[in-house]
Amino acid sequence: MNTDLSARVISLQVGLPQRMTSAGFSDQSGSHQEWTTGFFKKSTDQSIWLGTLNLTGDGQADLINHGGQDKAVNVYPHEHYSYWGQTLGLTNLPMGGFGENFTIQGLLEQQVCIGDIFQLGEVIVQISQPRQPCWKLARYWRIKDLAVQVQETGRTGWYFRVLKEGPVQAGKNLVLQERPYPRWTVSTANQVMHHLVKDRQAAQNLADCEALSPRWRDKLRQRALTGAPENTAPRLTGPEK
Repeated sequence: MNTDLSARVISLQVGLPQRMTSAGFSDQSGSHQEWTTGFFKKSTDQSIWLGTLNLTGDGQADLINHGGQDKAVNVYPHEHYSYWGQTLGLTNLPMGGFGENFTIQGLLEQQVCIGDIFQLGEVIVQISQPRQPCWKLARYWRIKDLAVQVQETGRTGWYFRVLKEGPVQAGKNLVLQERPYPRWTVSTANQVMHHLVKDRQAAQNLADCEALSPRWRDKLRQRALTGAPENTAPRLTGPEK
């Protein structure tokens, strides 16, 4: 293991859920709908308390699919910003443009593993699962298939669970402390979940990773048992009109 592996938190974002009305956004069909999201996060230079469920001042609108101990912190590599800027024609993407709490620099999905334990000042965090993008990301940027693009490219980012609470602040380094599951990079986990959907043995192997979030493990066990992949349409394309 490379004990020097680290990344810098270059921006920290928090925000509480907001209810958007027809004055703000419309769905891809052009019709107006109300929707509630915690996607709108603002960068802060202040020291923020990170607890086991979330950062102080942060929240999620859909607590069934977002938030909780295994999704306390949403992490996204800043290296992906240039790709999305070129691909989508979006210039000057703001920090937190993908709804993340930590915008980091120095580590990608191919370089970190499920179960990796990092120290951030006094705080200790662990990678629990890749991020699974949802339709609200697409609606925010008014790009119908953006969630699908994020998933297909593997530029998803990931989530941290919190093993030791404490204050966090932009500009600090995440330093790798332990790597119990070097086989399961975030990139590999994405491949198994989203691309190797007919490989029941791969599903079972990943489900056996004890550091993986219980929800992912349950989904993968079900696939290994039945051979049926999850229906991702509701997450990726949103509620039916």
